[in-house]
Amino acid sequence: MGRRHKRRLAAEINVVPYIDVMLVLLIIFMVTAPLLTTGVNVNLPQAPAKVMDMADDDPIVLTVTADGDMSLNVGESTDQPLTPDEVTNTVAKVLNARPDAPVAVRGDGEGTYASVVRGMVLLQQAGAEHVGLITDNVDRDKARSGR
Repeated sequence: MGRRHKRRLAAEINVVPYIDVMLVLLIIFMVTAPLLTTGVNVNLPQAPAKVMDMADDDPIVLTVTADGDMSLNVGESTDQPLTPDEVTNTVAKVLNARPDAPVAVRGDGEGTYASVVRGMVLLQQAGAEHVGLITDNVDRDKARSGR
């Protein structure tokens, strides 16, 4: 007569389904993350500038591309080029609602100076008293040495 062996219950957790779920979530986040960043890509000029504190208010930012197209980070379509009248009207509406909102220009470093100045004039016509320029910050010592 043979002995009967009792089988032991395995107390292991099967983690394969959890790994599958995590991989699916990873793929979903990888696909949706680029869609969450809105705006227009510009190559900002580098300058050793003092950092402005705009954390209190949402700033109004006018982006001027290398082609001279202008878009705003406020309004219905933040990544679509706007006409000068649309820029002026939109900024005027926002400044009427929030008179203390900081106003800045993101000008592409490959663009022309005239395009950035044109954008600043439009902001001034809309009622902005102070307009800042957004740049990529660079170390002051490197800027002095020309690197």
